[in-house]
Amino acid sequence: MLSYQHHYHAGNPADVHKHALLAWMLDYLVQKDKPLTYIETHSGRGLYDLGDEAALKTGEAEKGVQALEHHLPKDHPYRQRLNEVRFKYGEAAYPGSPLIAAMTLREMDTVHLAELHPGENAVLAEHLTQWDAHIRQQDGFKLAQAVCPPTPRRGMMLVDPSYEVKAEYDSIPKELTKIARKWNVGILALWYPMLTSGTHGPMLAQLTDSFPDALRHEVRFAPVRDGHRMIGSGMFIINPPYGLADHAKTVSKIFQQEG
Repeated sequence: MLSYQHHYHAGNPADVHKHALLAWMLDYLVQKDKPLTYIETHSGRGLYDLGDEAALKTGEAEKGVQALEHHLPKDHPYRQRLNEVRFKYGEAAYPGSPLIAAMTLREMDTVHLAELHPGENAVLAEHLTQWDAHIRQQDGFKLAQAVCPPTPRRGMMLVDPSYEVKAEYDSIPKELTKIARKWNVGILALWYPMLTSGTHGPMLAQLTDSFPDALRHEVRFAPVRDGHRMIGSGMFIINPPYGLADHAKTVSKIFQQEG
């Protein structure tokens, strides 16, 4: 599990899907003048350089953010965060979800981030230090169980595992059920890869059975390189905010246009 490092895949089509929905949800939440909590279980390093050797080796951003972002409206929260990050860190910079959250949230809000990989955790702490985030080198689900229900109770959690260990597909429905029982008002957003093997299918069936009112949104795209098994990206969102289902259709269109 500790072998996964997202900078090889930063800015790929799945990131565009996940981050466009995340940015919209966060922007929706901050419209109300009430504090909120943001929790992320698998945070990565928070900020990526699409010009570094790892990113250029895979070339995934070329099929992702570089090809897709212009299909979204210029005032979309995701595009706003991209522009802010490039202005602050350079044109090759790409924000991970912790940085998208930190740049959207306000001083009254609380951020909890977990990242188990020691190297990634150290870089995450360096990048997020100015936002006063609570950062732990810890299993993300243990963090979630420890802080839920959080204070403030209003807010959301992003669960974005690497899925390198197949057992995660079995454990995630159980973990989300436990979290939802503790934090029944929280928006719980799970990202998952759509694979040629269909490995995600049984997990989604369990989740749908447990949370029939959740929003399941998926986009499909061609493999980013030869031999790549990911052919799409999914988000399963428990307690989706009002209007998200309609907005998700806008996100779907950018992949249809590119395809």
